Amino acid sequence: MAAWSLLRSKSDLGASLRRPRSRLGAPKAITATAHKLARIFYTVMRYGVAYQKQSEEEFVVDHRKRMEKNLQRRAKELGYELRKIGQPEPEQPTAA
Repeated sequence: MAAWSLLRSKSDLGASLRRPRSRLGAPKAITATAHKLARIFYTVMRYGVAYQKQSEEEFVVDHRKRMEKNLQRRAKELGYELRKIGQPEPEQPTAA
């Protein structure tokens, strides 16, 4: 029930529920999120570590950084080199 309630949450846990929900379906995503909540609860209780709440925006940025790092690593393993390209510039309207 706690995992399901995170569906509309603007926290990192809400984002981590919505992301696999689109791929795996709701039941598996809820189970995975419940497992994540259990691991967080265990860590807080067992080790007395304070929970660091993260916003959805921070989660998205961190997720993107992890994806870029993994992509760089996989490309290097395959013998490729990746370069980041800049944002495309908007087209200038031409006077006709």
